[in-house]
Amino acid sequence: MTELTTSVQIILPQHCNGYKKPRLFGGQMMAWIDIVGAVAARRYAKRAVTTVCVDSLTFIAPAYLNDTMVQEACVVWTGRTSMEVRVDSFVEQLDGTRTMVNRAYAVFVAIDDEEKPIPVPPFQPETELERMEYAAAQERRKKRLEK
Repeated sequence: MTELTTSVQIILPQHCNGYKKPRLFGGQMMAWIDIVGAVAARRYAKRAVTTVCVDSLTFIAPAYLNDTMVQEACVVWTGRTSMEVRVDSFVEQLDGTRTMVNRAYAVFVAIDDEEKPIPVPPFQPETELERMEYAAAQERRKKRLEK
């Protein structure tokens, strides 16, 4: 994998709904995903980036008020100017154990000073996991282009 970019948040009242046991808003998680994903893409491209789309945003488990949210992002595929970034979100317990809450795939495009797309370094998968992620990203791209 490319280098991991990590973000850590404590879920505060303003991040939650008003239920008896307050849960994290999905939109708040999406904002955090967009930020950590953009940082991973910027680091990889060494350029400014803009979000193109989020292909998959799957909620696996809830996150609650006062939970620690850890997000890890890495580039898994590149095109000429675009990059797909996987963002895994976890709730981390005080003992360090983690429960996956969400996995998302977001696409970013590198841009120049005039906000025009600019080429990015090609991603070359090296490990079996990288090859699997790369192939899956190509399939997601194919489906996006068919729409």
